[in-house]
Order: sequence, then C-alpha cells, then structure tokens
Amino acid sequence: MLDVATMSAKDTTPRPVLLIIAGETFTGDGGDAEASTSALQDEAMCFAARQGMVGVRMSYRLAPAAPWPAGAKDVAAAAAWIHQNIDLFGGNAQEIIAIGYAVGAFHVASFLAHPEFQPQDSDLAGAVLVSGIYKSSVDGGDGERAYFGTDPSKYDERSALPGLLSVQLPLMLAWSVTDPPRLVTQGEMLKKLLCTSVAHCPRTRVLKTRLASGFGPDPSDSGLAQLTLELVQEIEARGLP
Repeated sequence: MLDVATMSAKDTTPRPVLLIIAGETFTGDGGDAEASTSALQDEAMCFAARQGMVGVRMSYRLAPAAPWPAGAKDVAAAAAWIHQNIDLFGGNAQEIIAIGYAVGAFHVASFLAHPEFQPQDSDLAGAVLVSGIYKSSVDGGDGERAYFGTDPSKYDERSALPGLLSVQLPLMLAWSVTDPPRLVTQGEMLKKLLCTSVAHCPRTRVLKTRLASGFGPDPSDSGLAQLTLELVQEIEARGLP
C-alpha cells in the first residue's frame, strides 16, 4: 500500500520525492514499536510536504507468508509506481530518495544491492538508511529467520552486503546510541566498508535516542531532517541520474 502527501504549490517545477519505508520487524509482531514506527512515517511525510517535496510512505509484505526477497521487490514496485505516476502529484521521478528505518532500511539496501530485483524505471537518486541490519547471521531472531529462511548457508547471498558496496548513489547512514549493540555494529561496519569501497563515504548521524523526532518542524534539530535536506541538495548539485 502507498500513501502520498504533498502541498499544493504555485511553482510547477517537479519536486523531490521521499519514499519512506519503516518497520521494526520482518513479521509485523513489533507491538507498540510498530505504532511508534507508523508515527515516524507520518512525521516524515509531513516533513516532505512542509519542505516542498512529495512524501510517499509504503508498507511491505510480511514473513513468513512473504519471505526473502519480498521486501526488496516491494521497494521495487513502489519505485516503479512513483516513476509512472508521481508527476500527477508534482513529483520528479528522477529525484526519488528512499528513507528506510530498521527493517525498512534492510529492504531499501537489499533493493539497491541486488540489480536483479530492479525493474526498468525504478531508479533511486539516493537513500537514507537508519538502524538497519545489512548482513544477516545466525544471531538473528525468529523474525529474521522467518524472512531469510532457516538455512544459514544462504544468508550471505540474501544480505545487502557485499552488493551494497558497489552502489554509487549518495547515501546517508544513521543509527542511535540506544540501538541494540548489534544494530550499532551493523551501522559502523557498513560505514567503514563504504568508505573503503568504490562508493564514497556516506553522511552519518548518530542519534541520541531511538525513534528520535528526526523529522520535526525544525529541520536544524539533531535528527534526520537537516541531513536529509543536505542529501537532496547534494543530489541536485551533482545532477540527476
């Protein structure tokens, strides 16, 4: 499912599009955490509209009914829909920035890392990855196993690494000091690997709290708003894909 948020504007210039994917679990059993994730998506949608952009939030199918690579394919379907339809809402299909939080970050990273899941006209211009798992392992919980399967020998090929290291789109990474240690390690690992790969070092933000009010009314706060705006400006300065 997709929701679109925008504000009417006299300026008819096509506007950047923020595609927002968030979820605490692969299986949707996150309880109160899922409600907080939904609130974060709403905040990001309002942020996009306030900043003269178009916000699109999407849901993804859940394991075990929809195992790997359903999430990456859902991101692909959403990106393709935006390419085909976002002009109706004043958006620019060549300026799509995906924002993935938690499991949403993995699904965005997985989409970018696996070209075989990218249909024609599904390109992204950049991505923001927040508190994600980028390489699964036997340390994952039941939700991860429900998505990736019970055969650990397949985890490497089903992870976002190493494929994500060949992606040269502008990226932003974030995680929280209050994230579980495994998520902090994953963020630090991905930053280090990206900075020593063909990709450039990503912008990075370490948040003070998990599910911080990162897209509040003041874009100069310590959350994700200002860095997201800087990423949009970087994309526009370097030229669209």
